[in-house]
Amino acid sequence: MFRIKKLDIFIVKQFGLLFIGTFFICQFVLMMQFLWRYVDELIGKGLSLEVMAQFFWYMGLMLMPQAFPLAILLSSLIAFGNLGESSELTAIKAAGISMLQAMRSLIFIVIIISGISFYFQEVIGPKSFISFRQLLMSMQQKNPEVEIPEGIFYDGISGSNIYVQKKDMNTGVLYGIMIYRMNGGYEDAAVILADSGRMQTTEEKKHLLLTLYSGEWFENMRSQDVAGSANVPYRRETFSHKRIVLDFDGDFNMADAGWISGDARSKGMGKILHDLDSIREFNDSVGHQFYHEAKLNTFRIPPLAKKDSLKVKESIEKEEVNFDTLFIKLSPEEKQRVMKTAVSDAQGAMSDLQFKADYSDALNTNDRLHMIEAINKVTLSLSCLIFFFIGAPLGAIIRKGGLGVPVIISVLVFIVYYILENTGMKMARDDNWTVWFGKMLGTCVLTPIAVFFTYKANNDSVVFNIDLYKQILFNMLGIRGKRHVSMKEVIIEDPNYMADVHHLLRINKEVGQYSAEHQLLHLPNPIKVFFRPGDDQTIRQISDELEEVIEDLSNTKDRIVIAHLNRYPIVATHAHTRPFRQKWLNIITGLILPLGAFFYIRMCRFRLRLRKDLHTISQTNEAMVKHITENITNNINNV
Repeated sequence: MFRIKKLDIFIVKQFGLLFIGTFFICQFVLMMQFLWRYVDELIGKGLSLEVMAQFFWYMGLMLMPQAFPLAILLSSLIAFGNLGESSELTAIKAAGISMLQAMRSLIFIVIIISGISFYFQEVIGPKSFISFRQLLMSMQQKNPEVEIPEGIFYDGISGSNIYVQKKDMNTGVLYGIMIYRMNGGYEDAAVILADSGRMQTTEEKKHLLLTLYSGEWFENMRSQDVAGSANVPYRRETFSHKRIVLDFDGDFNMADAGWISGDARSKGMGKILHDLDSIREFNDSVGHQFYHEAKLNTFRIPPLAKKDSLKVKESIEKEEVNFDTLFIKLSPEEKQRVMKTAVSDAQGAMSDLQFKADYSDALNTNDRLHMIEAINKVTLSLSCLIFFFIGAPLGAIIRKGGLGVPVIISVLVFIVYYILENTGMKMARDDNWTVWFGKMLGTCVLTPIAVFFTYKANNDSVVFNIDLYKQILFNMLGIRGKRHVSMKEVIIEDPNYMADVHHLLRINKEVGQYSAEHQLLHLPNPIKVFFRPGDDQTIRQISDELEEVIEDLSNTKDRIVIAHLNRYPIVATHAHTRPFRQKWLNIITGLILPLGAFFYIRMCRFRLRLRKDLHTISQTNEAMVKHITENITNNINNV
């Protein structure tokens, strides 16, 4: 039975305070990153504080589900890092409480946060998205002098189309102005050209005042034409300076949001699943219709009498018509007419197929976007749990609190997740990957990592021991350290020099026999190396005996003996025979040619090094025996 203990309350307090702080930090960072996309919609628009507050409020509600996972990751890292750094986590484990037991209260809280995240995406998120897009579209229609783009016609002003070749954002001057006015319809259309000008709103925000320089005004006044008259009134005016007033409501008005309701992001899970059936049924009907039209338009038969058209159709179906023969029998004029008709039909068919292809892509994209949004609601909620099972174990393993290392690690983990998530989403949206594979990529990659870190933290395994990975790398590359034997300050028992001398003489004899029996300069048989078992027990025995002698002689007070001991190499007893100790790893390595070649060359290098080591051991043994027998033994006998 689950009971709340003091330890659970203590850990929840540690995590809760950090989660609240990191959540607001993450929310602020995400909002600032999101704001940069729409900063042009806000600057210079004269928006009221109420509109700005609504903009940030809806933005914050939309980004809350994305801030939850990052806040959980960062707060769990700091919380368990603080516990590990202050040795509180060690005390918890010493009391017989495992890592998972210490995390159980937080697991329950994170599950609740995941539910809240799903609720935001299901209920609050769609409403916030609709309101945000409606507000953003209304902002885009505010103050057109800022929104008029360069190089294209702008129709945001009723009754007019405005073209601006270039804008100076510092001075507000517009260059290369072309205005089409159709207040009275096409019959009274006016074209205004100007070299430059300025655009301002009046104080009541109901009109636009255009000040134009060096231009011409062309106006067609057909509405003033007398009925039946052949002459059309027409006016042309050249001006150096002119002011024009355009009707425009510059107040902030909410735009129509009807079209936003079709976006997948504006729907909950139930609505998405319901609409998916309708979307797929409509897509299938469009596909069947395109297929039916393609079958009907395979052969276009020119208008013929009913009797002749039936004969031609039957001949085509029986493949009895030779079109080349029919074409040759035509006159040059008819051939030219047929070729023009064929080219025209081919171009028309190509345009029709291109239109249908674009329309089909749009329909399929809408289907995929709905599936992506439905899966995203689940994966984003699950990411809260995944990030917790990454952050809490990492904090327990690293044992570093504060905002230093945890922030760096959390940012790196989130960047990896963000890249995988966005790459998968874009590839699924563009139909390069399946939707399930693209959207589940980040979750599937991080879930095993979370399981691995949780397992390691629960078993107190070493994961981030740099010395361990350095030693593995050195062993793989054949790099070894030197022996370091120093003079001991306190010696409990002096070495048995005579026994050590006998051991060294026996080792020299074994080294000589081994060198005579094993040709270390010869290349070994690759089949025997990778596919047959066998270790070199002789070298292992020689190394063990030598280490025992070195251990005993390290208790000496003689500096020359210490110097001789440091000359002994650290012998690798296995690498000169097999790449790995496990038989299956050797077989796999031998089957993979580039990898097998690397380890074969590495093994040959170890054989050459072993030959050199045996020679060094033999010489050092002789020098050690000579020194002990001539100096140390005589001194002992004299005493």
